Amino acid sequence: MFWPLVAIVVLVAVILFVTLIGILLPEEHVASRTIALPQPPQTIWQVVSDFGNTPTWNSEVKSVERLPDRNGHEVWQEEYQRGMKIPLETIESVAPRRLVRRIADENLPFGGTWEYIITPTTEGGSQLIITERGKVRNPVFRFMSRYVFGHATTIDNYLKALAAKFGEPVTIR
Repeated sequence: MFWPLVAIVVLVAVILFVTLIGILLPEEHVASRTIALPQPPQTIWQVVSDFGNTPTWNSEVKSVERLPDRNGHEVWQEEYQRGMKIPLETIESVAPRRLVRRIADENLPFGGTWEYIITPTTEGGSQLIITERGKVRNPVFRFMSRYVFGHATTIDNYLKALAAKFGEPVTIR
């Protein structure tokens, strides 16, 4: 009877600790990553703005579904390999240089935007900068995002998949 009680007390203490640290962390964060690719901006743009084909090159995305427009903006719902579904609203699109997408579900424990900036390089290729301006509402998720997963992990995985789509080695800055 003693050891199961100790295990329960330790588990409760860990949950309380994680929650307390999460409460102390700021809800909002900014994470940014950059990648250089030898393809021109228009080629990069065609891939990153073709949301319907994302599952063909990004293995983390299981499927996508076009949803009705919101506020006159295109909305696509991405379903990830673990079953999570996230609707993404395109709030700005300036081909082939700037794309901004927003998580379009206020009921999720997190939200925010991804801003894609594509600029030409002197070598004829492109530089892609993705900046996440995120908000994690739930303190436990906030702790996990900061200390377990990392705020930039999703961006890193996206950029690795994009580089692989073009058969390019990846160096993320």
